[in-house]
Amino acid sequence: MELVIDRVSKQYKNKIAVDHISIKLQKGVYGLLGANGAGKTTLMRMLCGILKPTSGTITFDGIDVSEEQYRAVLGYLPQDFGYYPEFTAMDFLLYFAALKGIPKVQAKRKANELLALVSLDDVGRKKIKTFSGGMKQRLGIAQALLNDPKLVILDEPTAGLDPKERVRFRNLIESLGKDSIVLLSTHIVSDIEHIADQVLMMKDGQLIFQGKYDNQNGDLEEFYLSQFGEVDDHA
Repeated sequence: MELVIDRVSKQYKNKIAVDHISIKLQKGVYGLLGANGAGKTTLMRMLCGILKPTSGTITFDGIDVSEEQYRAVLGYLPQDFGYYPEFTAMDFLLYFAALKGIPKVQAKRKANELLALVSLDDVGRKKIKTFSGGMKQRLGIAQALLNDPKLVILDEPTAGLDPKERVRFRNLIESLGKDSIVLLSTHIVSDIEHIADQVLMMKDGQLIFQGKYDNQNGDLEEFYLSQFGEVDDHA
């Protein structure tokens, strides 16, 4: 299992949002750090096939990002995912399962399994408009996992969550990394410290660090602070 990002760039007129990034990712949790505007979301949207790179290629086990087979192994939670307030949690998951082409019987079984996984099984019949921010985020990750993805991309999944919800989310993300490639984008350094097998750090569209970050490298927050001038543990 390998995601290969080969010399990928994205340019908007005079602005280069992502600048010739090359990475190879295998099974595990990867924390993508960077300040707002560093290029994290643009990179993740290209990995999901939402944006087309200006140059370079993205493949998963040799399958190009533009192919249907690639989308079949992908699970994506954007920073602001759309939900329907009048839908129940179960209706929401069944709707997305239908969009992903999952057979009805299988979809219902998987939806029940995922609601339990994200601790929403007791509110599966309640409308999403009654959910807290943390509950909506947990429902969002459940929809991303409907198709048993081997590549899971999460854009700022813990932003705005209270400390208890963030710990619950971290534990869930950590467990996903045992069988999948999980790319977690955030600017909350403590989330990365707790769960990432490797750290990726972006600045001005470029990858400025890739690898394991432990005490031998020094303090991760201090390194982040030296690059971006602030550390956000509460966003």
